[in-house]
Amino acid sequence: MTQYQLSSIPQGQNAAVLEANLGVPTRYCLYARKSTEQDEYQALSIDSQVKEMLEMANKEGLNIAEIRRESHSAKDSGQRPVFSKLLGDIRQGAFNGILCWAPDRLSRNAGDLGSVVDLMDQGLLKEIRTHGQKFTNNSNEKFLLMILGSQAKLENDHKGENVKRGLRAKCDLGWRPGLASLGYVHDKYADKGQKKILIDPQRAPVIKEIFEKVAYENWSGRDLYKWLIEEKKFKTRKGKNITLSMVYRVLTDNFYYGEYEYPVGSGKWYKGAHDPIVSRELFMKARENITAPPRRHPGTIDFAFTKLLYCGGCGSTISAEEKFKHQKNGNIHRYVYYHCSRGKDRNCRESAIREEDLMEQLILLMDKIDIDQLATQEKIKKELERFKKFSAIVGRDSNLPKRSSDVDIRNYAKYVLSEGTKEEKRELLECLKSRIILKEKYISINK
Repeated sequence: MTQYQLSSIPQGQNAAVLEANLGVPTRYCLYARKSTEQDEYQALSIDSQVKEMLEMANKEGLNIAEIRRESHSAKDSGQRPVFSKLLGDIRQGAFNGILCWAPDRLSRNAGDLGSVVDLMDQGLLKEIRTHGQKFTNNSNEKFLLMILGSQAKLENDHKGENVKRGLRAKCDLGWRPGLASLGYVHDKYADKGQKKILIDPQRAPVIKEIFEKVAYENWSGRDLYKWLIEEKKFKTRKGKNITLSMVYRVLTDNFYYGEYEYPVGSGKWYKGAHDPIVSRELFMKARENITAPPRRHPGTIDFAFTKLLYCGGCGSTISAEEKFKHQKNGNIHRYVYYHCSRGKDRNCRESAIREEDLMEQLILLMDKIDIDQLATQEKIKKELERFKKFSAIVGRDSNLPKRSSDVDIRNYAKYVLSEGTKEEKRELLECLKSRIILKEKYISINK
């Protein structure tokens, strides 16, 4: 078993005392680092570095005070917490030597390299030992250290350029870098960097059906999502359920008809070497339908009674939508239908009611409602002055209550429902203390 010496670290000893005490042996900190970046795949693992350097220390009788390990990239200055702590401890006199596998384990950027050389210039760092090399506070050795550190930085700078060049070359061959789109798989038997993109026989047919249902049946993204989850039991490559956002990404991914942009947003398009799942015509038709101005969803127009009525079946709010009927003579008729928003139960089957029928029932409801439901609202009382303008209407209604105040309030409410603005209608129904329930095309008060 490898033997080496672990000495105690002096406490409270400053750099000046350490420098003055020339007889004190060099106390090394063994620093081992490895990152998972592409350029360091061939570097020794941390455990291998520690093992090799301990054997060297034991052979040469070096005094190892501490071992520090770090899994972090060294391409950016000041981003390694363990290394930064090591430099700080050297300034405090805890160590005056570093043992590492190679100079590039200490630095691959100009900032960290400058910090190491600066410590040597100050006499705080007496020596750096690597596998087969030694660097001290000597002009030639420091110059060699800086050359080796600069070489590591140059390799780091070139790495990004080489990677980009390799990606461009891959795109020119027709193979999009990165993860293949859903419905495709990579050839797992090919060499790295040469993996072709193949059609996934399990998922590709379903992907094609997605485009066909949008293009020819005008399905929405939510319809597709429900169909994929409930009927197809569709799973991603990781065995998870597809999400609604993934459905929309599929429908807008040009990769499925054989073209792709790389990088995304660059404006550079390539012809893919992979087999397309759908034709360009089918893709464009589906994208046109899915990105067309959406049909007005219930509640998006300022309808008079939306969110003021409630479904008697599931308890959701009542929403509305408008529909247009085009006649052969060119006339266009507009209809408004109120129905359950299905916010609490997407499978609710309560029937819709036309706005005219709803309005008629609301007016009749004013004769049946407890007058206190309205009269207690101060804002309605203030508006009763407007009632004088249509007093003739009051005299013709034989079914009205006998109290004049009741007559005024009830008929004012009827007038607002039939002749008022949308805002006035909403304000009136908001005065009610009880919910208005719509069930089987009839409304009632939920007491």
